[in-house]
Amino acid sequence: MASHSDIPNSAGSQRRRAKKGQAEAAEKYSVLLPTYNERENLPLIVWLLVKSFEESGNNYEIIVIDDGSPDGTQEVAQQLEKIYGSDKILLRPRAKKLGLGTAYIHGIQHATGNFIIIMDADLSHHPKFIPEFIRKQKEGNFDVVCGTRYRGNGGVYGWDLKRKIVSRGANFLTQILLRPGVSDLTGSFRLYRKEVLQKLMEKCISKGYVFQMEMIVRARQLNFTIGEVPISFVDRVYGESKLGGNEIVSFLKGLLTLFATT
Repeated sequence: MASHSDIPNSAGSQRRRAKKGQAEAAEKYSVLLPTYNERENLPLIVWLLVKSFEESGNNYEIIVIDDGSPDGTQEVAQQLEKIYGSDKILLRPRAKKLGLGTAYIHGIQHATGNFIIIMDADLSHHPKFIPEFIRKQKEGNFDVVCGTRYRGNGGVYGWDLKRKIVSRGANFLTQILLRPGVSDLTGSFRLYRKEVLQKLMEKCISKGYVFQMEMIVRARQLNFTIGEVPISFVDRVYGESKLGGNEIVSFLKGLLTLFATT
């Protein structure tokens, strides 16, 4: 027979479990999908996202931030809103290309989730990893969870040797100069607490590809906790990569700026 002293402990445990269950039920994940000429990719990435969230039972919304794509991406997004519901698919377009950082700022303004997932819309980031991001965040109560191509069973598929060398070289230089304690700084598949992402966006000044790197450097400066999940990165099937010589030069300039100012 349980003693009287056991009863409050049992009741307290039940209350804690109930509160935990309520907190998990209250969690919502807002996916930010910046797009530019992704008409072919958008229906499939949205279908995969919906499938992943429905199967895992996590509450979600998908915010499409299109920068005036001339290929009809917005029309496709409007059709997807009708198919899945405007509470799940939200098209929040902009008039023209204004940069990745401002796309996230724009998306956050419309996000109702308490966690934000950023990813590419070109199918290089598979939604099947999102439940792993969520599990990792809960395990360590992390502020940020990054997908990494360079740890565990992570990897890259579909890149030529030049692209692999550029990516590896960028991460190698970053590790030497900034010592961020994260294995993949140039990746753009991540989960953030909403308030953490908002604070980081206020601090970041970079544009283009160096932006993702600065986000992690600033997160470390502000003592936010960061977890990593190995992912498989697959090169885009439709459309063209937006990485060119100008972006590489900008990345190197941005890296040196961060080195000098952090």
